[in-house]
Amino acid sequence: MTAVYGPGPLLVAVAVDALSGPQVRVGDVGLIARVPSQARADIHDLARRVGVSVRVNWSGDPEVAAWGLSMGAAQDWRLSPDGYAERGDAMITDALLVGPAPAEDPYAATPVIRWHDVRDVETNSGTWPVTLDRDRPRWDWTALERVGPLRFGMTTHQVAAALHGEVPTNRRGWHQWSQHGAGQWYSSEERFDKAGVSAHYWYPDGVPALAAVTVHGRTGPQVEWDGIPLIGRKVSEVGAEVIRHIEEHGLGRLVHCDGGPGPEELNMSVRATRAGDTVVSGARFFAPDWENH
Repeated sequence: MTAVYGPGPLLVAVAVDALSGPQVRVGDVGLIARVPSQARADIHDLARRVGVSVRVNWSGDPEVAAWGLSMGAAQDWRLSPDGYAERGDAMITDALLVGPAPAEDPYAATPVIRWHDVRDVETNSGTWPVTLDRDRPRWDWTALERVGPLRFGMTTHQVAAALHGEVPTNRRGWHQWSQHGAGQWYSSEERFDKAGVSAHYWYPDGVPALAAVTVHGRTGPQVEWDGIPLIGRKVSEVGAEVIRHIEEHGLGRLVHCDGGPGPEELNMSVRATRAGDTVVSGARFFAPDWENH
C-alpha cells in the first residue's frame, strides 16, 4: 500500500497495490486483484442495492464518491518457467481510497496529485477499442534512423507535416520563465490519436528534435522486426518472439523500465497498452543516446 499525507501530516488517501496489496472489501465486494470488468459489475450491483451513484474516473474505471473509492488497474505479472518475473496479458484491479474531503474528485486533491499526477495522462471513457490488424497501416522501421514517415531529429513542425498535418491530441512539456516573466514552452511529448503514435523530443542543439516514437498498441500502425509483428498482439507472445530472435542472432538484450524486452543495439522495446481486461503490445523506437524512460 501507499499512504498519502496532507498537512499535519494527516492521512488523506491509501492506494492499494494490485499485485501485492491486501484484499479490501466494500460490503460483500472484493476490490483488489480482480478482473476489472467483473469488479465493475459487482460494484454497480452493490451501488444499486444501497442507493449510491457510480461514475467513470480518468482511467475508465468505477468511482464512488459515497465510499471514497476510485478504482484502477495494473498489468499482472507472473513467474516465468525460469523463475523470473515477467509481464502477463491480463489487467487486475487496484484502488485509491480517500476520506470525505477529496471524495468528489480524488485525483484532483493536492496530496494525491503530488503522489500521482494524472492531469496530462490520456483519459478513457471506459471502452478500449482495438484496431484490427487488417485495418492498421504498415510502417517500415529502420533502427536508429526512422519509424514510418518519422525520422529521428525532426522538429515538431516536421513531425506534424509527416503525419499529414494532424494536430496533437495532447502535449506534455515545461515552461522556462525569464526574469522578465516571459516564458518559452519546451515540448517533451506529443500524442497523435489519429495516427496512433506519440512523438518524444529532446534538445541537443536547443531546438526540439524527435528522439523517440511510441506506437500505441490499440490504435497504432503495424511495425515488424524481421517478420515479427510488434503491435496489437498478446504481450507475452511478442515478448517471447523478440527474446528468441535476440538470442538466435547474438544480440544484447535489455529489459526496459516498464518491463519490456528489446534488442540493445537497435533501440526498441516492446510496450504494453491496456485493452479493458487485457493488454496488447505496442513498441517504442528511439534514437542513439536517448534514454528510454
